[in-house]
Amino acid sequence: QVQLVDSGGGLVQAGGSLRLSCAASGRTFSGYTMGWFRQAPGKEREFIARISWSVGLTYYRDSVKGRFTISRDNAKNTVYLQMNNLKPEDTAVYYCAAGRGVSPILYDYWGQGTQVTVSS
Repeated sequence: QVQLVDSGGGLVQAGGSLRLSCAASGRTFSGYTMGWFRQAPGKEREFIARISWSVGLTYYRDSVKGRFTISRDNAKNTVYLQMNNLKPEDTAVYYCAAGRGVSPILYDYWGQGTQVTVSS
């Protein structure tokens, strides 16, 4: 059974940091890209960052460049999203996913989501 489990969300003040984790199990993801997405109330799910599981190539949306860092630990089958200098507009439910590209429709497997709330 393929499973992605998101964790690490919480409430933080603006300027603070959080690290999200995504533990993957149930199959090999070596041919996949692992992505982080977020969805705020009333808004569409949007791409945040991605990393290729095999070679670690990364890509970010412009608004998080320099603040967020995606990484993976192959031995632990876990992907991370380090979020620094958080802003209130970063408030959303964050999801990890396994798939391709930047569009949510290209991702086959999803975590359950973890809430990130940034207070001003």
